[in-house]
Amino acid sequence: QVQLVESGGGLVQTGGSLRLSCAISGRTFSIYRMGWFRQAPGKEREFVAAIDWSGSMTDYADSVKGRFTISRDNAKNTVYLQMNSLKPEETAVYYCAAGLKSYHYWGQGTQVTVSS
Repeated sequence: QVQLVESGGGLVQTGGSLRLSCAISGRTFSIYRMGWFRQAPGKEREFVAAIDWSGSMTDYADSVKGRFTISRDNAKNTVYLQMNSLKPEETAVYYCAAGLKSYHYWGQGTQVTVSS
């Protein structure tokens, strides 16, 4: 079984930073594509960032490019999302996801609140 647990969310002021972590259990973590998504109140879930199994290829939503950084540490079975210069409109529940070619596994989410 594969389980994902997000952590690191919380309350931060506009312009502040947070680093989210996603710990994943499973024997094949190193080959999974990992992604971060978020869902703000009243909005649909949206893609934020992704990283391939090797960590060499990353992808970001246009809205977060230059401010967010996704990374992974396969030895620790963990993926990270460094978020800088946070904006109030980025208040959302952030979800970690994993899969081989599509995202089959999802975490429970962690709340990020950016005060205006």
